Amino acid sequence: MAKNFLDQLKTMTTVVADTGDFEAVKQFKPQDSTTNPSLLTAAAQLPAYQPIVDAVLQDARKEAGDKASDKDIANLAFKNLAVAFGKKILAIVPGRVSTEVDARLSYDTEGTIKMAREIIAKYAESGIGRERVLIKIASTWEGIKAAEKLETEGIHCNLTLLFGIHQAVACAEAKVTLVSPFVGRILDWYKKDTGTKIYNYFKKYDYKTQVMGASFRNIGEIEQLAGCDLLTISPQLLEELSEKQGELERKLDASKAKTMDIARIPMDKATFEKMHAADRMAHDKLKEGIEGFTKALETLEQVLQKRLAELEQTQTAAAR
Repeated sequence: MAKNFLDQLKTMTTVVADTGDFEAVKQFKPQDSTTNPSLLTAAAQLPAYQPIVDAVLQDARKEAGDKASDKDIANLAFKNLAVAFGKKILAIVPGRVSTEVDARLSYDTEGTIKMAREIIAKYAESGIGRERVLIKIASTWEGIKAAEKLETEGIHCNLTLLFGIHQAVACAEAKVTLVSPFVGRILDWYKKDTGTKIYNYFKKYDYKTQVMGASFRNIGEIEQLAGCDLLTISPQLLEELSEKQGELERKLDASKAKTMDIARIPMDKATFEKMHAADRMAHDKLKEGIEGFTKALETLEQVLQKRLAELEQTQTAAAR
């Protein structure tokens, strides 16, 4: 019996669900799962997940103390909410979950390190080891340096919002666990298969950093990266892959990459900044991605603040 494309893909690539929807994770049975601020914001507004949101808000209120404002409590709650969703996901998937640091810390190395440690500590309080968590960090120079430090502490990182080869090389030199090139957004800008280029570069030079293609627009883009270390895919595209029949051809192969004539790129901060400035797509898309995730976080904080006020009104009325 012929296998569908999703089943075939799983034989050559680790499939990761790109969602905050637990039901979708259960349905497609990925190895790992990842979320981002936009996905968390959407999930937090679904009625099915209201109990999780309410529990996080109540815990945050206790943690913040009586003098904290609703805004301060909402800010604390959004950090805890990402972990709460991550814990639920880890109860479903056998592998890892990626949890993102605050996008507003993207150019703050020390702030990123501090929040990453806090996230890992929150998971540890629930008995979840750091081997099951990837800390998602934007691929700025400051973010990469934060990841380099965290990796030496055994805190594994997933460098996201990656659009250019210079970002990928810097991540590999920093020995980060995983990079997530945003394939769809790269192709939105121009038809250039940066994901394949990064994969071949890493395999050519024996970097341990893995490549996880992300941000796909359609399953055709996914098919072109069959064989990549990991691919993180939305529920909609997982559904399409599960319905498509035929033969899925492996496109990426580490042994073939070894034979390719690929020039090595020496990387330091000056080279990174020069290449980043010259790569308009990477420069603009990184900035745009950080701004988008920041806006999603601000929206999430507003949602949490509104819900907190509703809970407090309900409790006040009940106490009368």
